[in-house]
Amino acid sequence: DEYRVIEIPSGAGTEAIASILYDEGLIQNELAFRFYARRNELDRNFIAGQYRLSPVMNLAEIVGIIQSGEIYRETIWFTIPEGFKVEEIAAKLAEEELADEEKFLYLASNPSERILSTFPYLLEYDSSDVEYLLEGYLFPDTYEITVESDEEEIILLMLGRLDQVISLPDLAGALQEAEYSLHEILTLASIVEREGQVDHERDLIAGVFYNRLRIGQLLESCATVQYVLGETKEFLTTADTRTPSPYNTYINAGLPPGPIASPGEASIRAALFPEESDFFYFNSKYDGTGEHFFSRTLQEHNANVNKAEQNLD
Repeated sequence: DEYRVIEIPSGAGTEAIASILYDEGLIQNELAFRFYARRNELDRNFIAGQYRLSPVMNLAEIVGIIQSGEIYRETIWFTIPEGFKVEEIAAKLAEEELADEEKFLYLASNPSERILSTFPYLLEYDSSDVEYLLEGYLFPDTYEITVESDEEEIILLMLGRLDQVISLPDLAGALQEAEYSLHEILTLASIVEREGQVDHERDLIAGVFYNRLRIGQLLESCATVQYVLGETKEFLTTADTRTPSPYNTYINAGLPPGPIASPGEASIRAALFPEESDFFYFNSKYDGTGEHFFSRTLQEHNANVNKAEQNLD
């Protein structure tokens, strides 16, 4: 990378700037720079700050950047995986020293006026049983932020990315036609995200949940119980599935009060475009593929559970 970051001090004149540029190897001749700046009456228009410049730039490009005030800000990249919960996002940002964990969680639970005014749909759902208002709304992706970015700015960036995704023409159209609200779609998408491990099954998993919702059958999603327990257990006990919580879909009909994680685009698409089938059950194959067996009846499902258990031996 041939770029160099230089500092133009406040009040620096053309001679001082020419000297800085020459010392950094960005120009070959100080006199030529001073002559160019004065001839074009630019010598009083330089703006103090840090600039990212390259030796391959010509005088006009260098002068143009310093004049524009296009100040360089150091940036950092971070990635939030699909299926992360708010608490996992906060912990990861804190671990990478990009945010204060407590401040981030507070804002996720009590968004600022700026956040709510920018994304008013956050106020459109009943959040009485929701711990983190922003659960499921912080889109999982790779982000670039400046070193000065605070918790609020990171949250605004992640909400903005979700806004971009749900504004894609086909998704925006499907949301308008959907029988469920945006909040409910994100809730279902988050369950699909946590239940599905391979992309080609997401649409089918979403279809199973739609089939259950239509006839009033309990969703019985293990992922919702894991959210309640606060841990990912490979095998749930009967006692686990009876844990009292509005999020427990083994004991409460319909969707939980809100998302249980941040769904990626594939899971949001699955929730909006589920694959139609006559399946009402699915269970992990436990064969290392991340795939599931799908069943039409409880009898079929029990047979598939027995088949999967043989893969555990």
